[in-house]
Amino acid sequence: PVLADFPRAAWAAAERARLEALRLDAVEGRADALLAGGAARDAVADLEAHVTAHPEREHGWVLLVTALERSGRRGEALHALRHAREVLTRTLGPGSGAALARTEARLRHAPAGPVEPAGIADSVWERTAAAWDRSVPARSRARLHATAGLLRDLAVTGADGLQEAREHRRELVAAAEATGDTELAARVIGSYDVPAAWTRADDPEGAGGLTRAAARIAARLGPYGPAALRARLLAVVAVESRGDAAADAPLPCAARPPAPEPWRLRGERAAEEAVRLARRLQDPVLLAFALNGAFMQSFATCGAAASRDALGTEMTALAVEHQLPSHEVLGRIVRLQARCALGDLATADEQAEEIDRLARRNERPLANVFTAWYRALRMCETEGWTAARPEYHDVLARTADAGMPGLARGAAVLVALVPVLRDDGLPDPGDFAHLDAGPYRPWLDPLLLAAAGAGDQAREALTSVPRPPHDLLQEALWCVLARAAAAVGHASVLRRAREELAPAEGETAGAGSGLVSFGPVEGHLRRIDEALA
Repeated sequence: PVLADFPRAAWAAAERARLEALRLDAVEGRADALLAGGAARDAVADLEAHVTAHPEREHGWVLLVTALERSGRRGEALHALRHAREVLTRTLGPGSGAALARTEARLRHAPAGPVEPAGIADSVWERTAAAWDRSVPARSRARLHATAGLLRDLAVTGADGLQEAREHRRELVAAAEATGDTELAARVIGSYDVPAAWTRADDPEGAGGLTRAAARIAARLGPYGPAALRARLLAVVAVESRGDAAADAPLPCAARPPAPEPWRLRGERAAEEAVRLARRLQDPVLLAFALNGAFMQSFATCGAAASRDALGTEMTALAVEHQLPSHEVLGRIVRLQARCALGDLATADEQAEEIDRLARRNERPLANVFTAWYRALRMCETEGWTAARPEYHDVLARTADAGMPGLARGAAVLVALVPVLRDDGLPDPGDFAHLDAGPYRPWLDPLLLAAAGAGDQAREALTSVPRPPHDLLQEALWCVLARAAAAVGHASVLRRAREELAPAEGETAGAGSGLVSFGPVEGHLRRIDEALA
């Protein structure tokens, strides 16, 4: 209460009354605004408390009755009307409550007012959730199943939901494994078929743990276990081992010839087997999930944009035929990225428009982050870096709140490299001094050392730098290493960069990410050849 420290002070009485009257008006004004904004259900709880504390406030009763009606709770609205009439007659005398009488007449004699579908759905949700808690025993395995489904749906609701789902998923998997029921654990682990469009894990440690858990349970099921469960577990292995999340040894150095990487072979084989099983079972939902795993494992070499476009085309057609909106969004994002790499911006435009339409229709806000990046990239390609720079500034701010740290961390460095890599020079190290390079630090440092004139340190860094991850940005990072190697004459890195980039000669470096474009790969190969010569 206002001025509660001075309950008996005469000077405080008038001010207390004035401020309290303003506060009560504000409570009702806020409720009015919620009603006007279509959020009647959000207003109910505060209004119930408000009229309980201040039963003489007729406008508060009118607002409560209206909020209940618009939330689909017409019976409760009529009950509140009767109670309000009794209270006002008792406190203010007969004849009071003209506004309340008009509200009652509208409810009883006029057609029902507009009901907010969300209010009805929320009411049903609350009653169903309460019934579930009453009916399903604590520690029941059915709760593990239900929680897995909730986490899958939560992950596509937006940034907060995605973060919450990521945090709780690990605990749920541990709980399922702790039951000792292999098939139950397989169903729980394999139920999280949330489409994954970005190839760098948001939580590499968690992704590695999930990959190992899925592999453990698949081994326990054995080759003759239920095929659908095995396919789901293999798809989890393929999706979660994106990039180098499942690496169980140091990454090979970029300067050395390629070496076998067991974790990559596991991921590729898991994707192939998951797709094979899903096709055999003719299960479209399972096949969409398995194709997601195949996409994540499609980066064994640079220059595979055409094959990824084919994957995205199949995924999109499958999703359209079987009404799988989340996987249709994914399929179109895959196609958008692939067509960018191939320089086909007209088709990429079509995919971006469809992604935005699907995101609005199906409440998939995170999809719009990818189309926003694409439009900045497109502006850079068609109108130049100067025109695109403000677009990139806006999309970086938007990405910071998207709940996808695997996408957001270091993204500002990728953007800052755009004008450098599209030109022939070296960066100004000062332009990068205050930027968080995040996971891209190992490949950025040699370039900045070379630009600062520290040639020996740059050569040493290039000798030990790991190879770029097998993901959407591998061509871009090989171009960064090649630029640094050319500046300091590191021939072995130049040769390795040429070998890796050669299959992508007809593509645009980095554009396959849908984020940034470092110009035609052909131009970078030409610069490498000049440096080697």
